[in-house]
Amino acid sequence: MDRREFNRFLTGAFALSALPLSALAAGRVNKPAEQLQNGEFNWNPDRSPEGPIVIIVSLPDQIVHVYRNGTRIAASSCSTGKKGHRTPTGVFKILQKDKHHRSSTYNNAPMPNMNRLTWSGIALHAGNLPGYPASHGCVRLPKEFSELLFGITKLDMTVVIADEKSAPSSVAHPGMVLGDYAAQEYAAVDTAIMKHAYAQAYTETPISTSVVISRADGSATVWENGRIVAQGQVDIVDPNRPIGERVYTLTGAYGDDRSLHWTTVDVSSNRRVDADLAALQRLRARPGIREEIRKRMHHGMTLVTTDGPSNAEYQTAGDFVVFNNLY
Repeated sequence: MDRREFNRFLTGAFALSALPLSALAAGRVNKPAEQLQNGEFNWNPDRSPEGPIVIIVSLPDQIVHVYRNGTRIAASSCSTGKKGHRTPTGVFKILQKDKHHRSSTYNNAPMPNMNRLTWSGIALHAGNLPGYPASHGCVRLPKEFSELLFGITKLDMTVVIADEKSAPSSVAHPGMVLGDYAAQEYAAVDTAIMKHAYAQAYTETPISTSVVISRADGSATVWENGRIVAQGQVDIVDPNRPIGERVYTLTGAYGDDRSLHWTTVDVSSNRRVDADLAALQRLRARPGIREEIRKRMHHGMTLVTTDGPSNAEYQTAGDFVVFNNLY
């Protein structure tokens, strides 16, 4: 056994005894995400009381970040997939919630406060946190944090699992999305958003919309509640230049500047791509698909851009899941 293998053995066998006291006395703390020790988390929902939520899991940092309206309201240590059971990276939707779930694969193991991301077994849930990646692919969380998170998550909410450090930024785009539009078109978008909000107030079934833009295909695919409802073509300015892997979440439509406001997360492996707004401005949806997108727009909808094909579960470079459609 060489030195590297010996160190790995020590890490796996004696990790709990090697943890600092702060990790053993884990729980809610008042410290930044970057300073969290194993088992610790922070929770500050009052920083942004309302708006769409995006959850970001950073595999290198073993930290889960929770953003609402682009403001980080919580963060927690976690334990993701061990070697041979790597947690997949990509853009996911919460498919199922179960407060008292048990695993059908691993000896009926308890998985409290479960938010399912794939039907193949990837989920966010409470579990053992040894201080390193140790799960079979799930994202394990401290028990108290998992309970708080379970209380604010909803079906079809966006979860991004990233290899790189990634924090949301904000962009504002005039008029409608995916085109060079006049400001007067803002009114039509605002009306669509208000109609959606009104409809949601009178139904218990959430309506979730996601749009996947593929540079490889020059296509736009519209998903609604887990099924494809529209497809069309998108013209991309300078199509040979990457647009990158990004997730845009619509957080607001503001009449003062007659623009849509988006929270965006860049998870591109190739960092030599346009800035978030510049990439968005290169997209030109053709009239048919543009109208399909417009009438379904609502706060919390997601727009995913990728340089890979839209019909592949995994992108060829880096195994980034462009959009999990395993409903």
